[in-house]
Amino acid sequence: MKLPDGLVRQIEPPWAGKLTGFTLLFDALVLMLCQQMTSAAAERLVGESRHRVPTICERYVELTLAQGDFSEVRELAINETSRARGHDYITLAADAVDRRVVAVAEGRSVETIDTLAAELASRGCAPEQVSSVSIDMSPAFIKGCEQRLPNAQITFDKFHVVWHASFAHDKMRRIEQRTDHSLKSMRWSLLKDRSRLSSEAAANLDALIARMSTMRTARAWVYKEQLREILERKQIDVVRDMLRHWCSCVMRSKVEPMKEVAALVRKHLEGIDAWAQTRQINGFLEALDGLFQAAKRRARGFTRMSTTPTVIFLIAGKLDFRVINPHASQPT
Repeated sequence: MKLPDGLVRQIEPPWAGKLTGFTLLFDALVLMLCQQMTSAAAERLVGESRHRVPTICERYVELTLAQGDFSEVRELAINETSRARGHDYITLAADAVDRRVVAVAEGRSVETIDTLAAELASRGCAPEQVSSVSIDMSPAFIKGCEQRLPNAQITFDKFHVVWHASFAHDKMRRIEQRTDHSLKSMRWSLLKDRSRLSSEAAANLDALIARMSTMRTARAWVYKEQLREILERKQIDVVRDMLRHWCSCVMRSKVEPMKEVAALVRKHLEGIDAWAQTRQINGFLEALDGLFQAAKRRARGFTRMSTTPTVIFLIAGKLDFRVINPHASQPT
């Protein structure tokens, strides 16, 4: 703009985007596309490079998080997922009430919980205000939460507990199939919910259970289903007593892999029992599993580690980009 005194000044028009060379409308289009498809697909549609599209997304996520207010967060759900092949993990903290990701950190150690707590504190969520946190039975997560979230009740959700029982049951099947090869073809029938089995598979399962007195795999399956039924109950005292009785029965059996689960339940009984009060958190964790996997798939085209949290926030953070771009779509 040329001023009356002859000087020229550069001004930013109201429709200018957050990166040089783009408009707010174009930014909103890129954000919408990247929430629905991979970065590479969005780049082909808008005709921009594989560097500029991710940079737009990173910039908007950064600016929106900087203006976010997480002071109302009281209940957290923490879970880790693999970023790539091997032991390359990221850990996510989600608001269990609003069902949105609020922090992401690299790794799955005690230091990871420290990073998450610091990130939340920088956005208005003091660690002392968190009243409950749902995690798996990772020693690192337990220690980290006890140190950094001092007022939070630790809950171990039923899905992780049942997973341990399913793993132990399958381990027992693999041991017995060395002498009984018929068990090899029953792997998925034993892992699936019985109500979802075909009539033939259900009949084979019933035949196996009828041999419970001689087949340890059958006893392991019964123990697993008993544990699942116990964790469906809502009365805290009843759940605690039934878990103790279940552990005693398993420890007296000869199903060695399931004894490891019983020992795990005894060690973390208080946290497992707390699930009867905070069960809404765990349904949310299970639903987030699909979002985690979708984030990994959509990160194709996002080549740096720093862009993985960007993709997760795009699809699971429920960020309202309208605070910095009126043309952005409403979060769902």
